[in-house]
Amino acid sequence: MDKYGLIGFPLGHSFSKNYFNEKFENEGINAKYINFELPSIEGLAEVLDTNPELKGFNVTIPYKEKVISYLDSVSPEANAIGAVNVVKVEHKGNETVLTGYNSDVIGFTKSIEPFLEKCHKKALILGTGGASKAINYGLKSLGLETLFVSRYERPGTIQYDKITPEVIKEYNVIVNCTPVGMYPHVDECPPLPYEAMDTHTLLYDLIYNPDETLFMKKGKEHGATVKNGLEMLLLQAFSSWDFWHEEK
Repeated sequence: MDKYGLIGFPLGHSFSKNYFNEKFENEGINAKYINFELPSIEGLAEVLDTNPELKGFNVTIPYKEKVISYLDSVSPEANAIGAVNVVKVEHKGNETVLTGYNSDVIGFTKSIEPFLEKCHKKALILGTGGASKAINYGLKSLGLETLFVSRYERPGTIQYDKITPEVIKEYNVIVNCTPVGMYPHVDECPPLPYEAMDTHTLLYDLIYNPDETLFMKKGKEHGATVKNGLEMLLLQAFSSWDFWHEEK
């Protein structure tokens, strides 16, 4: 039986396991998808050694960047982004060959593109982790100018206390790449001047549990268009399967 899986920590909120195991059952595929909860990325070697049937795995927080040093090759897109969330595992003789890809960027661009209008020229990206790198790459590929928002002073970022109503008017696409507002912390949201938002504002939350985060709810109250991360997740799952099965 082929195996696929997910590495990350913690994995309580994982959608992938249910999605893929349901797919395997419905389509009569002799495979199973397993969560590998790794407190440290060093645990990857053991996962590979003890699961010779592993054909591929997804990578989530906090290993999308750290996993790169364990791979034999990385797709040009994932390399440009600097983050990997899909790894193909191939066995060639006695060697295990690992190839990294990024399907986050595919899922994100396909799902946000229909919502973009002429007035959307600049975007704020909340967070600076592995997911935010794919979002930045995707937004730029769609022709938007981007600015990262961080809690800490880092080069090339703006801090939350510097986001004035004027900034919200100028950067009217805002993508939340942080876990703020994710279940069970549903009463939390990024500290933004929501009252400055209007019908030209587009809020996109990578979170999909709950369906509507407080970030989305507060934006909607002021007329913003809002979208959660579920479609992106589905699209990136489709792409993961394609990467695992494409012939080189």
